[in-house]
Amino acid sequence: MQRSTLNDTPLASRLHIGIFGRRNAGKSSLINAITNQDIALVSSVAGTTTDPVFKAMELLPIGPVVIIDTAGIDDEGELGELRVKKTYQVLNKTDLAVLIIDGVAGITDYDLEILERIREKNIPVVGVINKCDIRRYTPEEKQTLEKRLGLKLIEVSALKKQGIEELKREIINKAPSSFSERPLIGDLIAPGDIVVLVVPIGKAAPKGRLILPQQQTIRDVLDHGAIAVVTREVEFKETLKNLSKKPRIVVTDSQVFTRVAEDTPPDIPMTSFSILFARYKGDLAQLVEGVKAIKKLKPGDRVLISEACTHHRLEEDIGTVKIPRWLKQMLGFDLQYEWSSGFGFPENLDEFKLVIHCGGCMINTKEMLYRLSLLKQKGIPVVNYGVFIAYATGILERALEPFPEANLVLKTER
Repeated sequence: MQRSTLNDTPLASRLHIGIFGRRNAGKSSLINAITNQDIALVSSVAGTTTDPVFKAMELLPIGPVVIIDTAGIDDEGELGELRVKKTYQVLNKTDLAVLIIDGVAGITDYDLEILERIREKNIPVVGVINKCDIRRYTPEEKQTLEKRLGLKLIEVSALKKQGIEELKREIINKAPSSFSERPLIGDLIAPGDIVVLVVPIGKAAPKGRLILPQQQTIRDVLDHGAIAVVTREVEFKETLKNLSKKPRIVVTDSQVFTRVAEDTPPDIPMTSFSILFARYKGDLAQLVEGVKAIKKLKPGDRVLISEACTHHRLEEDIGTVKIPRWLKQMLGFDLQYEWSSGFGFPENLDEFKLVIHCGGCMINTKEMLYRLSLLKQKGIPVVNYGVFIAYATGILERALEPFPEANLVLKTER
């Protein structure tokens, strides 16, 4: 398969490389040196970087990556504590960490603490000693530092761009090979298969383009040599009639699940973009298991509806209007709701009896798996939009037919 390039790889699908270290250790300067661009603000004033900054680039031979510049882990004061907290939160979406040690100041407790947290999350880490143009270590001194950290260290000068190529090679060597290997739809189809994608064009559809899950699914179909046929739900039935052979699978937007299910012959597998993303970004079995908790909800129970992006909410918004309406229709009583959006995830998770999460197309796999593992650890059931809507409309079992293991979870009692 042709390797992805910077222009065709969505931000959430790229390897996320987090840069960590103390203030003025040279994090921003190192990013400029790696990218060979002045993309990060550099200053001798401590604490110049106040919030995580995400930069998309291509790092050969890995391909498209996102480099994350973070605030110093030794930031001070009330605002400083908030910045440090955001820096630690970046670990939840980091696939590979780069820890920068200030070569002049040496190793501090701050460096040891962030390294411990990186290892607790089983994140591959590359160690860097910066400012070798000012302070050069003897082989014996460097070996002592490496032994203290339990980490190989690459000596660089971000300012003079010394040692950068060696650092890039180490990043390439440490990059996890499995971060982009999760299947979207490619393992369900074969070259020459016809895949019908049902894309409603309503008020919620972005003007002049398709939403990210639809774009990525089309691209994955094409990458695997299959034929993508895209249609609206109103023309779907006619589209099936005009095809020369039976489609291998139908993929629909969750919000027209019922209509598409009615128009899809029983011998043609059918699922949704959101269910594909539940498997691609997270743990489909865990999300299917979560539907069993819905009927156990009681009046007044708290439900978190979480979206990984921010958008303008319309009159019939799925998260704030449709999902609460479906739940009331199913249960016959009111629940209490809380909503979250963007990269943040609430800390008061213990208050909720159920979490309903979006498809997660705007966050990377690392972040989505972190959220799911956090909920699993706390024993809080979770479903995603696609799984929930299929369940609410009575067609979840059919939508899971392409995924036998997840379907078995649905049919098996806890």
